[in-house]
Amino acid sequence: MPKGSPNAQTIATEKYQKKVGYISKSYKLKRELVEQFEDACMRADVSQAGKISELMKSFIEEVNTTK
Repeated sequence: MPKGSPNAQTIATEKYQKKVGYISKSYKLKRELVEQFEDACMRADVSQAGKISELMKSFIEEVNTTK
């Protein structure tokens, strides 16, 4: 449950995210890298979250097939 006095939409959004298995992660990265990634995603017309997910899946597959 969100803190404070959340409205109905906030509660519904959190419920949906929990249902489908979304979590929030926080990483500390160099500003220059993040800005370049954001710019590249905008130029490629892809979402940053979608691209990060794709990169993670590719890396997991690579590691799992080489070990």
